[in-house]
Amino acid sequence: MKQPNDIRDLSFSELADYCKQIGEPVFRAGQIFDWIYQKGVDSFADMTNLTKGLREQLQKDFVLGPLEVEKQLTSNDQTQKFLFRLSDKERVEAVLIPTETRTTVCVSTQAGCKFGCRFCASGIGGWSRDLSSAEILSQILYVKKQAKQHPLSHVVFMGTGEPLDNYENLLKAIRVINGKEGLNIAARRITVSTCGVIPKIQQLSREGLQIELAVSLHGYSNESRKVLMPVNKKYPMKDLIEACREYIQKTKRQVTFEYILLKSVTCSNEAARELGRLLKGMICKMNLIPYNKVWEFDYEPPSPSEAIAFKDQLERYGIHATIRVPRGRDVGAACGQLRHTNQVPEPV
Repeated sequence: MKQPNDIRDLSFSELADYCKQIGEPVFRAGQIFDWIYQKGVDSFADMTNLTKGLREQLQKDFVLGPLEVEKQLTSNDQTQKFLFRLSDKERVEAVLIPTETRTTVCVSTQAGCKFGCRFCASGIGGWSRDLSSAEILSQILYVKKQAKQHPLSHVVFMGTGEPLDNYENLLKAIRVINGKEGLNIAARRITVSTCGVIPKIQQLSREGLQIELAVSLHGYSNESRKVLMPVNKKYPMKDLIEACREYIQKTKRQVTFEYILLKSVTCSNEAARELGRLLKGMICKMNLIPYNKVWEFDYEPPSPSEAIAFKDQLERYGIHATIRVPRGRDVGAACGQLRHTNQVPEPV
């Protein structure tokens, strides 16, 4: 079998197969995974319970090292934003979000985004490529070391890119995050966000994973969503809601709908009424997101009182809703902001 260049591209079973092929006992795979995902080492030389010969073989066959950090910013609320530079000079970003009870990492799955939602910085520079599972996991491993108050406990795929558009690498990374040999983070503490790629939502429902699904709704009708989210032309709102209902039925898990609050656009009496009709009877919740200003777009966030009034309206229509507390606004912590502002031409 041809080996991936980065050892973090191997699943546990693939690493076990590799050990067998080079004449090593299978338990070595568990030791290697423990060094990478629990102890967080960045060098094979540090894996001191491996034989010298195995360490040299690993060094010959694979690479293992941290991502290059191009910029690291800390907000007044202790949110940390990281801009990573990949081997091909592409940039991706991750965010560490600490609270009094847990630590969450928000991870990117693609360099850029091809879906071009008309309020989000992620798609401004277009899409370059998918990230490998190793590049996804490397973000988490780096941020895990930065967690101070509480150990890393939650992973959300809400950074740059559409996670379900990079399905195979996403699922491979999730199985390492969730696996007892890997990061051992409970499935219900892993959230995948999607702009509404219906075939992949349906595929995810058959994976047997208890992960959380967050769907970027952002519109209250087919027409309003089509203005903000070009993906709605291919996957209309009616079909998306039907796919979400099927997902809930198959997985017995509620769906979270992400909904951007844009002053005088998505935050209105009409919007609340239409959402109440659309989501009636669904096992779901709404995460209301006050807009984090991106200067290329003309939208503005509602006032705090307007946001609360909108939430209260939704509750009257039977929709459980919460308002996301803005984090890291002073360091550009919205999706794609740091990457976008640092996309400068490479020197010749």
